[in-house]
Amino acid sequence: MKLFKSRKTYYRYNPNTLDYERVYPSAKDRIFSVLRHLSTGIAFGIATFFVMMYVIDSPRESRLQKENRLLQTQYEVLDLRLNNAMEILDDIQQRDENLYRAIFQAESIPESIRKSGFGGTNRYKQLMEASNSELVVSTTRKMDMLRKQLYVQSNSLEELIEMGKNQEERMKCIPAIQPISNKDLKQTASGYGMRIDPVYRTPHFHSGMDFSAKIGTEIYATGDGKVIYSAWKQGYGNCVIIDHGYDFQTLYGHMSKYKVRVGQRVTRGQVIGEVGNTGKSTGPHLHYEVIVRGRYDNPAKYYYMDLTPEEYDRMIQIAENHGQVMD
Repeated sequence: MKLFKSRKTYYRYNPNTLDYERVYPSAKDRIFSVLRHLSTGIAFGIATFFVMMYVIDSPRESRLQKENRLLQTQYEVLDLRLNNAMEILDDIQQRDENLYRAIFQAESIPESIRKSGFGGTNRYKQLMEASNSELVVSTTRKMDMLRKQLYVQSNSLEELIEMGKNQEERMKCIPAIQPISNKDLKQTASGYGMRIDPVYRTPHFHSGMDFSAKIGTEIYATGDGKVIYSAWKQGYGNCVIIDHGYDFQTLYGHMSKYKVRVGQRVTRGQVIGEVGNTGKSTGPHLHYEVIVRGRYDNPAKYYYMDLTPEEYDRMIQIAENHGQVMD
């Protein structure tokens, strides 16, 4: 017995009557047919849902992915620009430290301050949860370091600008000549550094420079300043100390006479006393020191207004050949 379907009407062939008879499906058949179609629709809908969710991006997701790619590209470009900015800033810092601050004899800025960053990782903890967190944190850290180093460099340049404004006055105050008349350099006795002590005959750090001269030879202030000491000083005998400002002081020892008093303003080349043989001394001479920021410095570095380069080299050779000091 065969059934055939015409649209939604079912017919069955009856061999006895040789005719097709209409078949009326039962309620069970109708329910089963509905359920079959409904299941097929649900299965198709679920399959379509998963395809749309995991295979085909929605317009909103496509837009977000495009924006994320654009942001990542921008971060990468920003990271490269920050690297270039850090290199330029490093070059400025090197010039500032080794050229500008050297010209003005300004105190050095420690590397620990110039290159200091921000400690700890908690500062960037929230950024660690972002996508591409490594790139985001690295870029943010560089930005913070650049901002802090620019602040330090800005302060340094402002300090140098102020020094530049006062440079004319500063140049008058910095020690720049020899403390006695020594054009032929014959009065050079001993230089700065390790020498043989004249009394104990042992190696001894000589914190200044000695000039041999007759008692009564005039002694000159090597820069403008204010007399802050004019009295006997242990080891130095009669001694004068001048504060030149700008972190410079000079000391003149073993004098026979003072010609200045404490509190008096002096100018470069002014006579402040006479050579003597007082204190710990083995002969008439002047002991001269330059103190910068509380530390002894080589006085020979500060004769640039008095000596040509050739004369300076000759003075250094003379001072080095005199291995024993006079005080």
